[in-house]
Amino acid sequence: MADRASSSSPRPGSAGARSWWGWGTIDQALPDAECASLAALVPGAAQSPLPVPSITSLELSAPRVTAPAALAPLLSADPAERAAHTYGKAFRDVVRALYGEMAAAPDLVGRPRDERDVVQLLDWAAVADVAVVPYGAGSSVVGGVEYRAGDHSGVLSLDLSGLDRVLEIDRVSRAARIQAGVLGPGLEAHLRPYGLTLRHFPQSFAFSTLGGWLATRAGGHYATLHTHIDDLTESLRVVTPSGVSQSLRVPGSGAGPSPDRLFLGSEGTLGIITEAWMRLQDRPSHKASASMVFERFPDAVEAVRAIAQSGLHPANCRLLDPGEAALSGVAAGGGSVLVLGVESAHGPVDGRLAELVDLARNHGGSPVEASADGDSAAGTWRSAFLRMPYLRDGMARMSVISETFETACTWDRFPELYEAVRRDVGAAVRKVTGASGLINCRFTHVYPDGPAPYFTVIAPGRRGAEVAMWDEIKAAAMETLGEQRATVTHHHAVGRDHRPGYDRQRPEPFALALRAAKRALDPAGILNPGVLFDAARP
Repeated sequence: MADRASSSSPRPGSAGARSWWGWGTIDQALPDAECASLAALVPGAAQSPLPVPSITSLELSAPRVTAPAALAPLLSADPAERAAHTYGKAFRDVVRALYGEMAAAPDLVGRPRDERDVVQLLDWAAVADVAVVPYGAGSSVVGGVEYRAGDHSGVLSLDLSGLDRVLEIDRVSRAARIQAGVLGPGLEAHLRPYGLTLRHFPQSFAFSTLGGWLATRAGGHYATLHTHIDDLTESLRVVTPSGVSQSLRVPGSGAGPSPDRLFLGSEGTLGIITEAWMRLQDRPSHKASASMVFERFPDAVEAVRAIAQSGLHPANCRLLDPGEAALSGVAAGGGSVLVLGVESAHGPVDGRLAELVDLARNHGGSPVEASADGDSAAGTWRSAFLRMPYLRDGMARMSVISETFETACTWDRFPELYEAVRRDVGAAVRKVTGASGLINCRFTHVYPDGPAPYFTVIAPGRRGAEVAMWDEIKAAAMETLGEQRATVTHHHAVGRDHRPGYDRQRPEPFALALRAAKRALDPAGILNPGVLFDAARP
């Protein structure tokens, strides 16, 4: 079978059209009045929002390169296309777009229709010394789709959204061969009639692609067990300037180092992922959830550790510290909140949920009562979770620094890490902004040997200096993570923004191996230069 997954974005100006400068869709962005109302909660915020520039008003330099006529149908130099492919969706990206800073705009945007087109574009780029930056749906928050190297003849943003088909479904083995450009909703819509699901739902689900998830080792829906896209990957097909890599599709193998592991998380610097066989699951028909509140955050942490080590594998296990719980609107009376969820395609889950609730009770947790209108804490948290990127954009328009960073550490290290972030990053916030700001924490994923904490920073910024201020705070955060022996990123990838921390974390022999792989697979040095490592130019 070979069917298209209908994942392409609506045309500009249509309902649900993607925002070129910020998160998500244009119709969901906060209006000016709501931006101002939100910023009123942050003392020292600007009094009026930055205007959103018209994409037609942006000043972009003329393209520096011209492709052969044979490739013209695949390429565009349209200013609107180039502007929309300049940045990802991190705070610093949104702010620069609001100020109309387009110096990093690609010269051309390529839209291959199939793998053969990808090969032809890479062949031309290698000869013409054009950097190729793979682009799924542009939701990177680490500078993964922004060219910063500066020494190539031109830059091509390679938009893979045209490769959006589900090519085969193996119902017996519960797997599917899927092209890399499919968006999350399109993929799930295609699998639904077969009673199957990939069940990988990152916060960016609606605005990210399978290829992007694979290239960045994205974290998804499951808080335990199958936490990363790695766990759902059966085999990969990758186009490199030196040839096509197709790994063997098997459930497991001990045949040497895994070829898939080379490309998972490679962020487009070793090759272009064009398709993958992905492990699927039967769609869950039994679900249950509960929320628990704790007076003391350390007790909540111990409860989550017990749950993570219990072997019960909840699908959802999100712990919000008091600040994050208040920000999400799930703990009006204070305290930390634990959101639990279980699911199954094969049988009732109430018994498993009861065991999880008992574990939480044993550590001081109490059930959160539903509100008068019936909304549970889990539902309130989910709504806030999905809305948060739009609120972040509204804050950015008011020059409020509102951004996140995430990590992972072992359980024995977490108490010290939590206090160090609040102390040291808090000191950086005060130094940079002159205000205390907010530093909140939640667990996005948990493992038997440790949690993945996700920190939110909110503080007033100075108009015109927002990016520099955030960069200084982010540098302090990366320094703290390194000192505390925590990873520089758990699921947001390295890109260019996390490079300093990744350079310190990565073993030097492995860095040598990566550079050697880069030279072998990309001898002209055109693929996404600057992510993961600096490669020698030919």
